Amino acid sequence: MTLSPVTTLACALSLGATAALADTDLTPVVFGTNWLAQAEHGGFYQSVADGTYADCGLEVEIISGGPQVNNRALMLAGRIDFHMGGDMLQAFNAVKEGIPVVSVAAIFQKHPQVILAHPGEAESWDDLKDLTLLIGDNGFTSYYQWMIAEHGFTVEQREPYTFNPAPFIADTQKGMQGYLSSEPYAVEKEAGIKPDVFLIADAGYSSYATTIETMADTIAEDPEKVTCFVDGSLTGWYNYLYGDSSAADEMIMAANPDMSQDKIDFAKNMMLQEGIVDSGSALEMGIGSMTDEVIGDFYAKMVAAGVLEDGLDWQSAYTLEFTNKSVGMDIKP
Repeated sequence: MTLSPVTTLACALSLGATAALADTDLTPVVFGTNWLAQAEHGGFYQSVADGTYADCGLEVEIISGGPQVNNRALMLAGRIDFHMGGDMLQAFNAVKEGIPVVSVAAIFQKHPQVILAHPGEAESWDDLKDLTLLIGDNGFTSYYQWMIAEHGFTVEQREPYTFNPAPFIADTQKGMQGYLSSEPYAVEKEAGIKPDVFLIADAGYSSYATTIETMADTIAEDPEKVTCFVDGSLTGWYNYLYGDSSAADEMIMAANPDMSQDKIDFAKNMMLQEGIVDSGSALEMGIGSMTDEVIGDFYAKMVAAGVLEDGLDWQSAYTLEFTNKSVGMDIKP
């Protein structure tokens, strides 16, 4: 197997990883992310950079996603072993379509989707109902339907979001969708505006996000590989958030030339400040944890919002076999 430049750089950054990769017994594993390299993927890069995956016997190559890349399709085709899922809605839709993809851990305990408002224009989540909201098509058919059903937002107040913040910046009566670690930083840098930020998870959107997915056949045929990859990833996230992440950050910037250290630092601070990774059940059972109660609650909300049909075998979308083991918790200060 030919290593990517990113993986090669990781090996050079760690003597332990370099020594381990010389061991011909290492099992090649390919992990596909769902977007361009960024701090939100940091724990995975960390475990390549510091040799954590290699210590478990895995030679992991990370392949970035992006606008023209569908790594999930590559996993379905058997070309990659694991994929970074979005949220549980994606997992439920796989069940609906009869696709045997299974979520084995959830890195984000809180979904990082946010709504931005100009300073002082919305003092609370409910105040957002007085604004015109720029929401993209994908958001409109998913979380915005929940916002309508659960909180009384309207179709009429929504305008399509074209992923250009200019209309929001120009109009104080507009709100805008974004990701916690991205759009707030971009708006502040571009316009000098520090927007008020409302995390939809704090308003009850209870989906996990940034899941680790694999095929049902992989679980059945090679559970040891799944265990090693999950354990290594969760350990990597503790090291990335609470330890020295410089080597992983270098890998991220090498894989994504548009990424910079200041963007990474902002994103990491937001993840820590808002408990995106380490909160909820993760405080007791470790990063990556999932529970039937949280997933069932989210499924019920999506049914109530008309996003999903009732009667779906939603529990087949995930397994708790590989997580909830407090892996890596001793690393946390």
